[in-house]
Amino acid sequence: MARDIDIREGIDWTTVWLYAALVTFGWLNIYAAIYNPETPITILSTSHNAGKQLLFICTSFILILIILFVDYKIYDSFAYIFYGVVIALLIVTIFIATEIKGSRSWIKVGGGFSLQPAEFSKIFTALALSRYLSSQNVNITRVKDAIIAGLMVFIPPIIIIMQKETGSALTFAAFIAVFYREGLPGIYPALGIALAILFVLVLFFDKLYVIVGLAVACGLFWQFFLKRYDRTQQNLIRLGAVFVISSAFVFGVGFFTTNILKPHQQKRIQILVNPDSDPLGAGWNQTQSRIAISSGGIIGKGYLQGTQTKFDFVPEQSTDFIFCTVGEEWGFLGSMIVILVFAVLLNRIINLAEKQRSKFSRIYGYCVASILFFHLLVNIGMTIGLMPVIGIPLPFLSYGGSSLWSFTILLFIFLKLDAHRSYKV
Repeated sequence: MARDIDIREGIDWTTVWLYAALVTFGWLNIYAAIYNPETPITILSTSHNAGKQLLFICTSFILILIILFVDYKIYDSFAYIFYGVVIALLIVTIFIATEIKGSRSWIKVGGGFSLQPAEFSKIFTALALSRYLSSQNVNITRVKDAIIAGLMVFIPPIIIIMQKETGSALTFAAFIAVFYREGLPGIYPALGIALAILFVLVLFFDKLYVIVGLAVACGLFWQFFLKRYDRTQQNLIRLGAVFVISSAFVFGVGFFTTNILKPHQQKRIQILVNPDSDPLGAGWNQTQSRIAISSGGIIGKGYLQGTQTKFDFVPEQSTDFIFCTVGEEWGFLGSMIVILVFAVLLNRIINLAEKQRSKFSRIYGYCVASILFFHLLVNIGMTIGLMPVIGIPLPFLSYGGSSLWSFTILLFIFLKLDAHRSYKV
């Protein structure tokens, strides 16, 4: 039985301070997003988002204390139980949740507050995946083990999609980075990236042009690359199969976007391709977000001086679009500092993950880094018009109890594991 340690000595305080800086900065910007000089309110008022966020921050500290003082072995030992409970909760949510903006993913808990189980499902999926991949005789390069691990990640987003919460479901794509780190052959992530590029090309160009481009690319590959290596009939058949499958995918994307996606989802993709096609409708959020960010210039308009904020031009400005408040009031320099702090945090998590003696802790650390990076990439991408609006929060900065609590739990479980890295879980 390993002796316990002084948590004040074992905890990585650099990560804690980075977390505290982001949470505090987020709170200040949430206040800026709802601030109106004509009807000023105190930042502590719980009648508005800033005051509520302060309550969420205070309760987050309670969660942190619980996490740090609970035996670290519980996260490995009970990982599958936690996973089973959250799957059951996701299913129950479909039937008992109140419909909000077409989504049935929020459970009312009283006092005007609600919880979104989908946010917490990422934590327990990460724990269960870490437990499975760290088990003896499990190798992600084996087809059977890869399928089981894939199903563990695939099941929660399927249920979340049934709640009509597509944005939260898409975040589970972040786990592909974990698979790759644990030995999944690089061909699979490369294939995923290639299909993503092909998907984007279909959105921007006519399907016929994309297929012609594929044919040209395959011809050039055969002529100049395989000529140096192995231009056999077998490779020609393989190249032909790649062309046929890719062409089928191109037509599949067209069918998917016109027959499967709902009208508002089609609109979001249309806005991504042509932002000016509906500036007063579906494109309003992104258009106003870009205006707000660009109007901040190099150094910003100053704290509480954002005009886009004051006149509520950007919907959901304290939640999904909190970064446009940063861009408008703190400018390019402020935005880059925020991104730099996130980069330092992610780098710190990865470095700590690599130092773990426990395979479980290392895998979980990569889960944490992957989830945070995916949220950061997509959230900022959608506020500046590089990605469609899918409604996911910016970690630690966006308003919301479920969001802040889930990211806090996700991060501090890893810090608890790291504090005991001299032992194997």
